[in-house]
Amino acid sequence: MAEHVYKKIEIVGSSPQGMEDAVHNALSRASTTIRNIRWFEVTETRGYVEEGKIAHWQVTLKIGFTLEE
Repeated sequence: MAEHVYKKIEIVGSSPQGMEDAVHNALSRASTTIRNIRWFEVTETRGYVEEGKIAHWQVTLKIGFTLEE
């Protein structure tokens, strides 16, 4: 395994469908502008309540990607 240097950023994804979809939405969008994404970590989970029901989920992710040589 070669030695890699990683950069880590924080993003927030959301979805009315659930936490997993919120993660997918965040990673999908991030991958359009960030290359070499290698891992993610969910650091925070929130929900928005509207009229006593869950309206949507939000997840905060730290994502790591390798820097190009």
